[in-house]
Order: sequence, then structure tokens, then C-alpha cells
Amino acid sequence: MSNKVIAVVGPTASGKTSYAVELAKKLDGEVISADSRLVYKGLNIGTAKPTIDEMQGIPHYMIDVVEPDADYSVGLYAKEADKHIKDILSSGKTPIVAGGTGLYFRILLENYDLPELEPDYELREKLSKLTYNQLFDILEELDFDARDYIENIDRKKLIRYIEIVKGTGLPLSKARGKIEKPYDVEWIGLNFPRELLYERINKRVDIMIKSGLLEETEYLLQKYGRVGNIVDTIGYKEMISALDGEITLDEAVEKLKQNTRNYAKRQLTWFRKNTSIKWNCYPNKMKK
Repeated sequence: MSNKVIAVVGPTASGKTSYAVELAKKLDGEVISADSRLVYKGLNIGTAKPTIDEMQGIPHYMIDVVEPDADYSVGLYAKEADKHIKDILSSGKTPIVAGGTGLYFRILLENYDLPELEPDYELREKLSKLTYNQLFDILEELDFDARDYIENIDRKKLIRYIEIVKGTGLPLSKARGKIEKPYDVEWIGLNFPRELLYERINKRVDIMIKSGLLEETEYLLQKYGRVGNIVDTIGYKEMISALDGEITLDEAVEKLKQNTRNYAKRQLTWFRKNTSIKWNCYPNKMKK
């Protein structure tokens, strides 16, 4: 049985979804999402979740896995996604892991492991009352180099990192450790020149607004309340500011564009650390 896996990475709005579908059609493959927000049901417009039409009949996994009020971790993601990889390989097809969440790729396909550490709910409760900046300062004081692991502005990840460093007494890099992964991974990176990427991001945001992002945000708040997986997610948090009257809708749109551009920068910084990534090309088995 082949152990070949193709990883399609890159910043938001770089065309990963359509690229992965194209590969899947040519290589008899199936797609596994590696996006920390696509796992949540109902977060559709704001996450640019692929539609049925965009999937073009190609099976997609790790999308709409849990409700937004669920506590879903990278460890859970890696276990479930790994099962899908094995199932796809056993059927003689090619797994294509596509997305923009660097930590998901690191734990699933790179030689990094998660520490076996039970949750410290008392510590989590205490930390949950702090702001993002306060949490960042605590982590930086405990483990200065841990800032390299912070890919997105996510309070939940910061709290978990603090918990790991405190619980193990080790810096995050050593607490994680390394294990040999069983897959032969070919890394493909997608990107555009900065101005063009920013133009694509801005256009995507305009499409989200026209598609009903504000209304989707209202619906999610009514159904789930102000849970962290909604209020901390780019796209929804800006709309919430507009709904609360803190800023106008036009200001929220501009803020969303800026926050998304900043996120794209952080994604690229993360992925560029992986020297195995070949940028803007096709997999070896498609070359003539």
C-alpha cells in the first residue's frame, strides 16, 4: 500500500480549495481539510467553507465535525484526520490534505507529537478571565520561544500552551517532542504576489458581505450565544462589533480585510519555516 500524501498549504484566498479539487480529480484522490474553523458547523460564509458545487463531487473530510460550542483540539483533529488518511490509502486513492492551519499540518504530517497532559480545569478557568495580551505576556514569560507557535489570534490555544508549559515544566518545543510519521508527504505551497493576494482577500470579503455574513453572524449568536469559537474568529468578531454598535458596518468590513491580510502574513511566516514546501507547482507524479 502506498503511503503517499499530498499537502496543499498556503495563506487564505490563495486558491487551495480549487487546487486540491483539481488534484483529486487527476490523481483519484480525496480531500482532508486542515482548517481549524471548517471543523465547526454553521461557520460557513465567514470561513469561506467550500460549497457542494465547489467540491465537484470529490469527497471532503474534517468539515462540519462539531458544533461551535464544542471544545475541539488539535489532538482530536489529528486523530480523526489520520484515520481518514489511512482509509483513503487503503482504498488505493491519494489523500490530499489542504488548508491553512499550520498547527494542524505540524501535528498531523510533520514529526511533531502532542504531550500527554490531562487538562487543568482550575488553571483554565483562571486564565479564561484574562485578555489575549495578558495571556501572551504570561506565555512569553514562561517560554519566550513559544511565540513561534502562535499562528492565529486564538485565546484557547494560548491557554493550552500555558497549561502545557506549566504542567510539564518544559518549554513548548521540548514538551511536544518528535515522532516518526509513517507518510511520504509531498508539500505544495500556494501563494500570490502580495498585492494580488491582498486584492483577492479584499474581493473575498466583499463577496462574504454580499452573501450574508452579517446575517449569518446574527443567526450563530442567537443559536449558540457568544462562544469563543465564534467571537474569536476573524469574520465574525468584526461583524459582532458592528452588531454591537461599536463600529459601522463599513468600518467592520475594512477591519475584516485588514485582519485577514494580517492573518495571511502570519500563515506565510509559519509555512515558510517548512523547507520541504515547493511553492506554486504540481506534485511530482503529475509531471510529464
